[in-house]
Amino acid sequence: MPEQVTLPQGTKPEGAINEQDASRKVREMFTRIAPRYDLLNHLLSAQMDRRWRARTAAELRPVLQNPQAIVLDLCCGTGDLAFSLERNAKARIVGADFSHTMLMRAKEKSGFESSSGWRVPFFEADALRLPFSDSSFDLVTTAFGFRNLANYQEGLREIMRVLKPGGTLGILEFTEPAPGFAGSVYRFYCQKVLPRIGGLISGDAAAYAYLPKSVARFFRPEELAGLMKLLGYQDVRYHLMTLGSVALHLGVKSQSPCVT
Repeated sequence: MPEQVTLPQGTKPEGAINEQDASRKVREMFTRIAPRYDLLNHLLSAQMDRRWRARTAAELRPVLQNPQAIVLDLCCGTGDLAFSLERNAKARIVGADFSHTMLMRAKEKSGFESSSGWRVPFFEADALRLPFSDSSFDLVTTAFGFRNLANYQEGLREIMRVLKPGGTLGILEFTEPAPGFAGSVYRFYCQKVLPRIGGLISGDAAAYAYLPKSVARFFRPEELAGLMKLLGYQDVRYHLMTLGSVALHLGVKSQSPCVT
């Protein structure tokens, strides 16, 4: 019989005993590493993170060029994807994250464009319990944050709730490359090199040990695509980048209500 694969239910930080505890530990971790978060993102990815976000914005250009569209960047952290989306966009972009410290840095980077308010408004909110009405957004994105949710199915359901019918979801996330030379090099870097550099610069070795472990436990691209389809997303597809180490998943909320 083929080996049965158990899919991940949600992130599992070291010592977490339930979903609430996992969520708390993730929030505390990002609070600790916020001061060096952007520096380490750029350094550890050799600046590739900028290209991944630019590729995401390019893929979503049809929505971003709609002046009537409203876009939510979820788990936005310090706002880098929100700013990539906002660059040359006609749509209105807003960001949300549950880490107050990360949001403060996002707001500092955003600044005021006029007396009307922030260049990109940011809200403090839990991705599993969003303070937005049903069918509020034409597009919901998340970059390297979905992996940290305590419950992946509930996250996808909550995103579908706030998407308008016909709205698009875009998930940019790390994934492990397929076995082979590239995969071996990637795993060596993530398991041996990244934690040392990240821990040294951030002063938080545990946070940068969590990163490769969380990626190893996360969905393979086809698994996440399968879960999205199972929960009702349509036109699900994904694009792999940088030797298969990063995946952009796209899906659309049905135009008509699902019958269950």
